[in-house]
Amino acid sequence: MMTRRAKNGDAKGLARVHVDSWKTTYTGIVPETYLQDLSYDNREKMWERGIDQGSERSSIFVAENTYGDIIGFASGGPERTKKYGYDGELYAIYLLKEYQGQQIGKQLVQMVANDLVEKGFQSVLVWVLADNPSRKFYESLQAEEVGKKEIEIGGEMFEEIAYGWIEIEALLGKIKR
Repeated sequence: MMTRRAKNGDAKGLARVHVDSWKTTYTGIVPETYLQDLSYDNREKMWERGIDQGSERSSIFVAENTYGDIIGFASGGPERTKKYGYDGELYAIYLLKEYQGQQIGKQLVQMVANDLVEKGFQSVLVWVLADNPSRKFYESLQAEEVGKKEIEIGGEMFEEIAYGWIEIEALLGKIKR
């Protein structure tokens, strides 16, 4: 397994992980019709735009298996809400189900956190659906719950929780343990 910064040509792999992870993680949580409507093509275009924007402020990192297939990713950059006193944000982290629980998620978060530190960010938060069982990942890294909001997915409302680390260095310390 290898982790690296995303590059041109990675959008198709990112899209596959994004859609497939949503379908395994959120089945039984969000409306099935929403999951069925997720499109590899739409996500691929989204990730192409993200990669094309470069890594000046935000960043995308991927994990590959030994065959060179993208099996996970994480992205981060400036915190988007400006409501909680955090300057950085972990926008997304997704791993194919068969690769979860192997420390790959920690490696991806570490890459995003290190990148944020290099860019001058001091703190980081992440939003996660309250019903997402993967939120325990952030709790295991001793994230502090800092806020909640309602979001709409597929015509239904869901609670999202913001977890944060007021110091990115504290997060990095938890990952290395």
